[in-house]
Amino acid sequence: MFLMRCLFTMFVEDAGLIKKGSFTAILEECVRDPGRFPHDMEDLWETMNQGGYSPLVGELLLRFNGKLFKDAQAFRLSQSEIELLIQAAESDWRELEPAIFGSLFEQALDPKERKRLGAHYTPRAYVEGLVNATVIEPLEEDWISAQAAAQRALNAGSKAAAIGEVLGFLKKLSQIRVLDPACGTGNFLYVALAQMKRLEGDVINLLRDLGGDNAVKKAREISVLPEQFLGMEVNPRAVQIAELVLWIGYLQWHLKTRTGSPPEPVIHDSDHVLGKDAILTWDGYPEKTLKRDATGKPQTRTDGAGNEIEQYVLRNPTQPAWPEADFIVGNPPFIGGKDIRSRLGEDYATALWKAHPKVNKSADFVMYWWERSADQLVAKNTRLRRFGLVTTNSITQVFQRRVIESHLGSKKPISLLMAIPDHPWTKSSREAAAVRIAMTVASAGNHLGVLKQVTSEAALDTDKPEIVTTNTIGRINSDLTIGTDITRVSSLTANSALCSPGVKLHGDGFIVSPEKAEELGLGARQGLEQYIRDYRNGRDLTTRPRGVQVIDLFGLTAQHVRTRFPEAYQHVVREVKEKKDDKGRLIGRDGNNRKTYRESWWVFGEPRSELRPALDGLCRYIVTVETMKHRVFQFLDASILPDNMLVAIASTDAFHLGVLSSRSHTLWSAQSGGTLEDRPRYNKSRCFDPFPFPDAAETIKDNIRKLAEELDSTRKRVLSEREDLTLTKLYNVLEKIRIGGSSACELTKDDAEVRDRGQVVILKELHDSIDALVCEAYGWPADVTDQEILDRLVALNAKRAAEERRGFIRWLRPDFQIEKLGPLAHKADRVQAITVVRKGKKKPFPKDNSEQSAEVLRFIRKANTPVAPDDIAAQYSKAKSIVGDVRDVLVALNRLGVVRSYDNGRKYIGVSS
Repeated sequence: MFLMRCLFTMFVEDAGLIKKGSFTAILEECVRDPGRFPHDMEDLWETMNQGGYSPLVGELLLRFNGKLFKDAQAFRLSQSEIELLIQAAESDWRELEPAIFGSLFEQALDPKERKRLGAHYTPRAYVEGLVNATVIEPLEEDWISAQAAAQRALNAGSKAAAIGEVLGFLKKLSQIRVLDPACGTGNFLYVALAQMKRLEGDVINLLRDLGGDNAVKKAREISVLPEQFLGMEVNPRAVQIAELVLWIGYLQWHLKTRTGSPPEPVIHDSDHVLGKDAILTWDGYPEKTLKRDATGKPQTRTDGAGNEIEQYVLRNPTQPAWPEADFIVGNPPFIGGKDIRSRLGEDYATALWKAHPKVNKSADFVMYWWERSADQLVAKNTRLRRFGLVTTNSITQVFQRRVIESHLGSKKPISLLMAIPDHPWTKSSREAAAVRIAMTVASAGNHLGVLKQVTSEAALDTDKPEIVTTNTIGRINSDLTIGTDITRVSSLTANSALCSPGVKLHGDGFIVSPEKAEELGLGARQGLEQYIRDYRNGRDLTTRPRGVQVIDLFGLTAQHVRTRFPEAYQHVVREVKEKKDDKGRLIGRDGNNRKTYRESWWVFGEPRSELRPALDGLCRYIVTVETMKHRVFQFLDASILPDNMLVAIASTDAFHLGVLSSRSHTLWSAQSGGTLEDRPRYNKSRCFDPFPFPDAAETIKDNIRKLAEELDSTRKRVLSEREDLTLTKLYNVLEKIRIGGSSACELTKDDAEVRDRGQVVILKELHDSIDALVCEAYGWPADVTDQEILDRLVALNAKRAAEERRGFIRWLRPDFQIEKLGPLAHKADRVQAITVVRKGKKKPFPKDNSEQSAEVLRFIRKANTPVAPDDIAAQYSKAKSIVGDVRDVLVALNRLGVVRSYDNGRKYIGVSS
């Protein structure tokens, strides 16, 4: 506050609101006698607070008032410190950029505190873009309407009426309220104020043109004021800075657009920036209630450092009231859904989830602001017209997207008027350099929007970043796309129970080297080879394998481990359960917040019990790295355990590998999976579960299998022969070749070497051939466009989902899935998918073999849906006695390729259908 008072005094001195040079002169006197400094400063600031004559300045001072100078305190400074203030005062502070306060504030935060709060400095250029789209565009539309009305009045010969129309708009502008419910140091509010004051200046200029100074005098008491800009912020220091920022901005624009001194008090003492949490309150806020046991003793838990921490409970958590506003705009904290508990505490996270039941617990923190703003937009008697928020670009991922989906498709729908799905983040701290942001602007009703996509970016480390975007107009989907809404696809039962992330250890001590595994009894302790396995994570696959193993004790009790494998037991106790860091602080499972992790310390945090049965008995399975630059699928030996950052697909079929590796699926996954920072992310529930695999003839499937096997073996062979190459290097060059060709002049020398030694041209040919065959498998033309592929896949997903509702499931692994999924799998057996049931007397089934075949084939083609032998036999007399003959006919037709079997022979469908 002391420094803020000093800077503000420098500003008002240079702005002419106190005598120019007076503050500097006081400082120069204090250099000669530093003991005067606190007394002279407090005397000056007390006079500025109350107004009146100041002997130090030698003139009457305006009454500034406000919180800034109330009970103002000045510190004792040394001579050298006062000289630093003089150096600062010699600068011209009239055009001070108020956002500097936000930058200084962030730098003053402890890095750990900044990370916990999700605090980041938003560059001015980005703030203006969102403020303009959210606040200024609709106000400028209102201004155009007011000017049109004024022009009509002039045409009718009434200048007074024209002036009245303009004054009416100015009055409306002076009543607009803008809310930033996570305002930090007020950057968004300041920019909104500055832009509205600029608009106010346009209004004043038109008034002057219409009626001269007399017309302007009528507007003297009508002005955009800081009190119209409302904020909510939990950090009290930021609240104070935000208020000052707004008043500096107001005074700057007042001096530009108005004549004379601003009305007194120059700074109002109003609480338009509230020091409170915007998304959570509770009984007794902000105080927390100590959690006690039945005896009244405070309950504690042990943190990762081994410290005893008291536990609290937030009584009756609810959503706090927000001030009414016409526009909401801002940049809520960047905290991932998985980090809310660790960043904000168990008590806060639990209360947050209870107060916001509509928001999934896995959603990012910012989505609580998005959800609340959307609710405000459609609330009864709301005055809110639009809201615009900055988020990370993870807003396109599944849990964030669900929040948006629920509002775009509700009975009271909202629409996205502007969206930027992926935008760089600049002028930030080093730790946030890789963050990519998204922006969304929404209003109530059904409207078209503008989708802005970044095509180039430069000068990101300057105050004037160069960002070029392309704009597309259309209905913006919840995944921030225009066109086919891929977010509306359904998960398919046919894909169920096959795909899962790998295991999540929650303890690095489970990982051991082969040498350490031998020390723990591998090769000596009978049966241990089942529980110490090779292990791969994402980096192992994209670069080079580390060659590590992992102790996987899933399915064993702690007692079994202790008695059968004592060496491994002791290792896990030391390195997982009781592990401490170099300073002796507990970082093992004994200090974990989750009870299950503490009590089942010898088992992985997420052992993936649902994945293990799917992999059981397989010799290999398909994997992809969850987050990677190039979407690559490959086979992994079944003896290898996948890490959490690998997505495993329990199939040995190279046909599935080929389809997943094709352009069709990589386009689909890139669109539906979203990105993490700047890397595409493969989300199992959005990328795999709804994806409709082609239902092709066996000859096409076999051709895809051969190419996929060759692709997988070629990559593995190249990487085994060339230890300096990695999968990422191969696909970096492959991408360049796809864009610019394979000639040496279009690649660097290193690229060309990778191309030749890595056989990248062969990889390209294999991928191209797979792409063409997969298109053929779907029945699409070879020149189908990317957008057409997505359109067709979305349509096919809808068709498959409808088929599954009728009981027709095109299983990927029927031998495993039907038994695994139980009643769901046999729903088809209970659905009588027969097109026509004959009434009256049923005819007998033909006795001649050829007539039987013809009869069955006619029926199955007419059915156009999978039918069972019993379904066909039921159409004839003596149905039970002919089921065997019908089944024999179907088996023969299946061998001829005329019909195809589903559900392990339970049902058949005609190939022509």
